[in-house]
Amino acid sequence: MAGPGFTAVSPAGGPSSPRSSATDWERRGWLPRGWRLVAAVGVLMLVCAIAGGVAGGYLATRITPSPLDQTYTLRPVPAAPAGQADNSVAAIAARDTPGVVMIKVNGGQGTGSGFIISGGYIVTNDHVVTLDGEAQATSLQIYLSNGATVAGQLVGSDPYSDIAVLRAAGVSGFPALPLGNSASVSVGDPVIAIGSPLGLAGTVTSGIVSALQRPIQPDAVGSSAPEAFFDAIQTDAAINPGSSGGPLVNAQGQVIGVDAALDTLGGDPLTGTQGGSIGLGFAIPVNQARRVIVQLIRTGYATHSVIGADLNGSYSGTGAQVAASGPDGRPAVTPGGPAAQAGLQPGDVIVRLGSLPIDSADSLVDAVRSLPPGSRVEVTFVRQGSTLRSSVRLGSARS
Repeated sequence: MAGPGFTAVSPAGGPSSPRSSATDWERRGWLPRGWRLVAAVGVLMLVCAIAGGVAGGYLATRITPSPLDQTYTLRPVPAAPAGQADNSVAAIAARDTPGVVMIKVNGGQGTGSGFIISGGYIVTNDHVVTLDGEAQATSLQIYLSNGATVAGQLVGSDPYSDIAVLRAAGVSGFPALPLGNSASVSVGDPVIAIGSPLGLAGTVTSGIVSALQRPIQPDAVGSSAPEAFFDAIQTDAAINPGSSGGPLVNAQGQVIGVDAALDTLGGDPLTGTQGGSIGLGFAIPVNQARRVIVQLIRTGYATHSVIGADLNGSYSGTGAQVAASGPDGRPAVTPGGPAAQAGLQPGDVIVRLGSLPIDSADSLVDAVRSLPPGSRVEVTFVRQGSTLRSSVRLGSARS
């Protein structure tokens, strides 16, 4: 037994203590030596995992940038523009669209477009008001840009130029579109077409002048086909059925052409009876239309130029050949007419009129009718292999 101040020593030399039990270890937080080793290894692994995660996250931020940017911002919303540039499409459309109308024929049996000119007259196409040549007396309704509808009255119509002029009450308060100069138009000039394609009033499309002096003739599909022949302004501004009669305007908002035709890969190019625009639209040059407009307003009819010779429609060569004889056996070259005075004879092949090359009978008719009556122009023709030139003064005939 140990006395005071002494500690009992076990036979092994350690302090004497009661035999420990598992209950004692748990109560005191002790573990056997083997379990302490396992715990140490576990702690070491946990520390390594945490350290690895921290290091990996650090490296990840260095290798792959974060997709988030907490300082990013957008510029403030800009103020609405006070106005458009005078020659912008928006500005031109704002000025000219109020002067463009939609025309419905016979209660909607046909639809086209038109535009107001000085005096309150409305210009459109002959094929619009005659339902592509199938009707001579039609009722006309004019749909103004403010939503009002008024009755239209035909002043005059010309199938050879495809121009018609109407009058309607109540249009005096709308802007008259200024007429430009189609002779000053160049390929590449920007243009805008305004009209009512498929009945959609106030439609604006833009493009460029893609070609000039394109010969346009009606598709010979029957006696009702329009008779218009003209050298057109070609444009890629979209023109669709219902656009006919609307204005083609330049960058100053001036009318340089009257929309009249579109190519649809089939059907009549003047009426677009099959399909819609494929980027080939055609307009009557306003200088040609201007003369007809004035004649229709003054007299109710128009005149067109003639050369005074019948042409061989079956000629397959390049150029327009003067026929051997006219209908009913009469002379192919009218005695005393323009061609006769220029020295043209049956069998001559006309290959150029002024600056225009002639490759067919239709292209000669286009070129002749595009010039005003009384015009003097040089004609180049081939006779028995020899190229000759002469001057011809075009005659006049009532449409």
